[in-house]
Amino acid sequence: MSTGRTVEGAGCVTWWGFGPARDLLSSDTHRVRPHGELNILLVGSADPRHILKTITGLTDTDMLHVWVIENSMEVVARQLLLLYISLLTPDNMSLHKKTEVFLEVFGNSEIRKETEETLKHAAAQLSLSITNSLSSDSHSHPCLDTGLLKFKERDELVRIFKLWERPLSVPVSVRKVWDARVRQHLGTRYDSRQGCFDWDLTMKLHQSDCGVISKHQYVKWRESGVAFEMREGLYQTANQSLLSTRVFNHRGDRVAVRGYWGDIVSSPYLSFSIETENKDLLKKHNNQHVKTAQDISEVNILALFECLSTRGSSLLNKDEPRPSSSCCQSTDSLITDEKIQKDPPASQTHTETEQHPSEQHRQDLDLMNLSGVKVSFLSPDSLSKLPLKNKYRNLFDTIFCSASMVHQLDSSLREIAASDAALVIELAKYLLDLSKEQVSGFADRVKEIAEESGFTVTHNQSSDIYAVFTRKKD
Repeated sequence: MSTGRTVEGAGCVTWWGFGPARDLLSSDTHRVRPHGELNILLVGSADPRHILKTITGLTDTDMLHVWVIENSMEVVARQLLLLYISLLTPDNMSLHKKTEVFLEVFGNSEIRKETEETLKHAAAQLSLSITNSLSSDSHSHPCLDTGLLKFKERDELVRIFKLWERPLSVPVSVRKVWDARVRQHLGTRYDSRQGCFDWDLTMKLHQSDCGVISKHQYVKWRESGVAFEMREGLYQTANQSLLSTRVFNHRGDRVAVRGYWGDIVSSPYLSFSIETENKDLLKKHNNQHVKTAQDISEVNILALFECLSTRGSSLLNKDEPRPSSSCCQSTDSLITDEKIQKDPPASQTHTETEQHPSEQHRQDLDLMNLSGVKVSFLSPDSLSKLPLKNKYRNLFDTIFCSASMVHQLDSSLREIAASDAALVIELAKYLLDLSKEQVSGFADRVKEIAEESGFTVTHNQSSDIYAVFTRKKD
């Protein structure tokens, strides 16, 4: 129904994925689930959904190293922010509040003032930790490694975090830039945009197994960019983590414009909202879903954070015994337990005090340390260079590639894949501006690229969201 160009709907910056979270080591990707020292390469995943989901399937003895490649440092900065929020200790923020903050930062163009303060604090801590790593070669956190980035890339991260911490004196009006994107995308159909929104929802998303996305929430997001209203409050503060710079040619000059250049069509609901292990959340009454995409997102994120808390521990309390890492606690009990907890006062959530730099550095480490889990960020141009380094030869048990980065795959991929590696590629099912023929053509092209790279399609292929391949035997 939309008449605009595909690039204007999906955007030129990928802030979230176009498919739900997957455990990239599960039976859906491997004939036999691997255990021990595991390595996963994420190419353009955009958000930490696969990282969080994969951690939930680990055993106590598994060690997971995730290697992340994104196509811009702005996306890397946001990945670090979302992982930072995920690793906040229960002492700093309760699970329920952390869930709310995560979803607001993840999917809202505008957030509450309280959430903005959390974002600024996280940006300040991340900036400080990366600055310290530049001078001392120390990691910002045992689970978060930026040491493999180039110095100029880490400098760029610091610049981005400082911009989040202290936004421009003349703030960007997110509502205006969002509306400008919608106008450009719809063109002459802008005046009948409500009908366009309804068409995309009912004839595309609902027809693609996304019936839990309600009309009210989807239309509100398409109008304003606010997907998750977790609490009553004013959502009027720009979410700096969703703003980025795009360079345009204007009368022969190159002009940098800061604004929102991400997805305005498919929605952030795809990552955590359209699937759940709790089938009660998918029940219908009078052929209408009882729960909404926001409800399901909240339950799914809460369950993921509960799993993190059972595996992790605060770095400031290393010697305390860690609970069992079982993540099988029911969703109902998660919610019940969470209602009993009380959020710490705002002054305790993050204390802004004048401290010596070394003391600030120790404060920055007050995140959960997930036993045996590490996430390393690589340079945006590093994919083609990995086969040239011996440390990456036959290393990765699973390689994930997004739809936006699939063009970077080539035959050298085989050299960095383990003998029984799986290749998971995001398909174009939820790129709503594409026709069915284009979606099908993209899937065919993905298969060709995978086969040219030394992989073959798995026999149990059943998903039209992700294509799964296994490495061909030598």
